[in-house]
Amino acid sequence: MSWTQAGIEVFGEKLLWTDIVGNACALSTVWLAIKKTIWTWPVQLAGSVLLFVASVSAHFTGNALKQVMFGVLAAYGWVKWSRGMSGGHDLPVRPATGRERAALIAVLAAGTGIVALAFANLPFLHADWMPLANAYIFVGSAVATLAQSRALVDFWWIWVAVDLVGVPLALHSKLWVTGGVYVFFFVLVMIGFRDWLRQYRAQSAHNPQSEVVAA
Repeated sequence: MSWTQAGIEVFGEKLLWTDIVGNACALSTVWLAIKKTIWTWPVQLAGSVLLFVASVSAHFTGNALKQVMFGVLAAYGWVKWSRGMSGGHDLPVRPATGRERAALIAVLAAGTGIVALAFANLPFLHADWMPLANAYIFVGSAVATLAQSRALVDFWWIWVAVDLVGVPLALHSKLWVTGGVYVFFFVLVMIGFRDWLRQYRAQSAHNPQSEVVAA
């Protein structure tokens, strides 16, 4: 049996090791992001590789392509956070401005439509269930990760919007670990949003001129 198909059986359902370990990395990534440590990005990269393999095995096209995108954005985020933390300084976080929020929403909407068309019309993608949902989690994940790399507090809420579609999609594809992990993601996202918002307010109180007002 190929290592990509290796796993354990729980209550009659096979759980792939790539799905289990990949999601352990994904959960760790969220916790590391809350702590704003540079290890967020290499751990995310490792998890992306494993979840790509699991998703290909399950023919979960949108999630597989999402992991490729995660790998690219993990490298980008690694560089951005490294620069933001240069000189021993803590990474400054802030809410998105009104213009940035409008841009994020526009990219999410337009990108979802374009990618959905690709999923529906390119046979080699094998998006055989709900191309629109696959496209939404793909583009939404990209937008969230991009916002995270720029240290925008709003990225936590984008993840909530993605998870609302990602849970049923993962369960439909029989990636039980992935579906279950999204529940823990929600809890961590709420903690992360609270902590980043507190850090932003503390930064603003310490240096009022650095405050960014979101329109």
